[in-house]
Amino acid sequence: MSSTNPTSSARRIYWPSVITVVSAAILIGAEVFGAAFASGWALAILMGLDDTWATIIQAVLFIIGAVVMVTFVRGAQRIEPFTRRG
Repeated sequence: MSSTNPTSSARRIYWPSVITVVSAAILIGAEVFGAAFASGWALAILMGLDDTWATIIQAVLFIIGAVVMVTFVRGAQRIEPFTRRG
């Protein structure tokens, strides 16, 4: 038998950290994906491309934006852990 109490070492969700990271992700995500949409449209016009190419450029920039968001959330979770002992 183990002498440690399993309930005292259980990890619990620390909601203030979760809310902080999710709120920041929503704000930054809106900026990243809005910039991806506008940049794809603007680049297509500057290069004289049609709507199909504009959509392709936007899709590529959205994928890059998704990578940026995943990287942000992982980094933010290291600084603001979602769980704590207690």
